[in-house]
Amino acid sequence: MAETNRSIAAYDDFGRVASYDADMDIMHPNRHRMVDVIVEVLAAGERAPSLVLDLGTGTGFLLQRLLACFSEARAVAIDGARPMVELAQARLGALAERVDFRVGDFRELEQICRGLPAVDAVVSSFALHHLAPKAKSALAETAFALLHPGGWLLSADLILAEDDFVEDLTQRLRARGIVRRAAGRDARFVDEAGTQAFLRRLEENEGDQPQRLACDLLALQHAGFEHVTVLWRDTREVVIGGVKPR
Repeated sequence: MAETNRSIAAYDDFGRVASYDADMDIMHPNRHRMVDVIVEVLAAGERAPSLVLDLGTGTGFLLQRLLACFSEARAVAIDGARPMVELAQARLGALAERVDFRVGDFRELEQICRGLPAVDAVVSSFALHHLAPKAKSALAETAFALLHPGGWLLSADLILAEDDFVEDLTQRLRARGIVRRAAGRDARFVDEAGTQAFLRRLEENEGDQPQRLACDLLALQHAGFEHVTVLWRDTREVVIGGVKPR
């Protein structure tokens, strides 16, 4: 399978989609705080966003929080896997009436968003690590073009540690935390060695390509964003962002 399609194909599997949120709470419990950071940054702006673009919307976890916080906002939600979009629609319920769902590969963001008016924010949660550095840089440039001046690009995502020693330590700590949270109730996460092997297979199957933090920040800077910064971090999980100059 082509490298660029592997992450999408992984989520065209209804079985994987059905277990996604439960798995995320075991593997990435920080995502609740990470989404809160995105919402809080947008809420601290001079005015509430009226149109938000959500890249890799998944099950609608981030989108639900945004629409609940900003009652007048509308959103365009893009995901490559239709089963994920259907799950997001079910999660959102009546909130889905304020969302334009589009199924497509956000590596083709310019084409997917052709004719879209300028947006107030571009957001993403646990999605952009599926992109290789060149594709991530291209997406940042397209997102920059789609934004109103003063608009944020905000991404909650995974990164690699600064060196291999720290990355190995981080992965061991990650596996230990997953085993603790699973508490013997999940056969995939009985011990640390088995958990690490499962995570390696999962990341390979889903085409994960996390980069070091400096690489991700540089992609935003090269796209033209200013005030590029780390808004929150806990080991390999970060929320980063940048603002389009006014």
